Amino acid sequence: MRLTTIVAGSKAPAKRRNLWRLRISVLVIALTMTVSAVSASYPLTVYPVPTPSSVPFIITAGPDGALWFTEQSGNQIGRITTDGVVSEYLVPTPSSTPSGIAVGPDGALWFTEQSGNQIGRITTDGVVSEYPVPTLNSNPVRITAGPYGALWFTESYANQIGRITTDGVFSEYPIPTANSELGAIAAGPDGALWFTEQSSSQIGRITTAGVFSEYPVPIPPGDLADITAGPDGALWFTEQDSNKIGRITTAGVVSEYPVPTAGSLPTGITAGPNSALWFTEIYGNKIGRITTAGVITEYPLRVGQHRLIGPIIIAVGPDAALWFTAGPSNKIGRYAPQ
Repeated sequence: MRLTTIVAGSKAPAKRRNLWRLRISVLVIALTMTVSAVSASYPLTVYPVPTPSSVPFIITAGPDGALWFTEQSGNQIGRITTDGVVSEYLVPTPSSTPSGIAVGPDGALWFTEQSGNQIGRITTDGVVSEYPVPTLNSNPVRITAGPYGALWFTESYANQIGRITTDGVFSEYPIPTANSELGAIAAGPDGALWFTEQSSSQIGRITTAGVFSEYPVPIPPGDLADITAGPDGALWFTEQDSNKIGRITTAGVVSEYPVPTAGSLPTGITAGPNSALWFTEIYGNKIGRITTAGVITEYPLRVGQHRLIGPIIIAVGPDAALWFTAGPSNKIGRYAPQ
């Protein structure tokens, strides 16, 4: 499952588009349920997104004490308070497929529009601006705040890393490896940006001056998903079909740790409570925790007798709980480790 694949309005090859839809369909058929919330005494709470079939995807903590997320099929940016109140803001460009989202240095949220080929900006009051990416059909996927007051993003089809200032000025840097199919991106502890190359099975690094390094990971193409900076000065990433959590030092040394549940499809990952990394398991329907020593614990996501469908991307909220998108079930989840 490649998380760069567009869900709606896609110009991607049909094979990749159908793979994403097939996996979501299997999850929905196998695990269909209706839930809204559970008792506060239980560590899991689930909130439905008001727009049906909106496919919430990337989520991040905002500067206003709420969580913000993209709705790929809903063409909206969502906001959820720690009390579970959801607001939605329409993206002006129709069928833009909003994907990545991150807090900018200006106190606004910045997001990518895969089909719209734009970088969007939304204030905490819900005012949206859009900036066209210079390269046509670049397919901007993920975005992160970087050093010196700019944001950096991946351009999957154009095979480039993009940079945008808060004034809307772009720079673009071609990847050394052709057709690498860029995915997630994160700011590293070394002042550089680190990103996943899905087709070439590499972790990439770009300095703020545009100098690249690439480090191979011994996995099949298409396996890399999310990446984040860890509390130990390394970068941590998920390997979906290999069913592992990976770690790479800033010197490029890679370690891998198998997830105990077979075929769990680990996907999102973030630095979280207790100086550990926390990750999602789409097929396992679990939240995983891995220490910097590589010890993994898994927590099943259940509401009563039902399993939550397909946790995707995870972030730490302002309430120190773990918040995640559940795209196939059109919900936002909150998990508070006990």
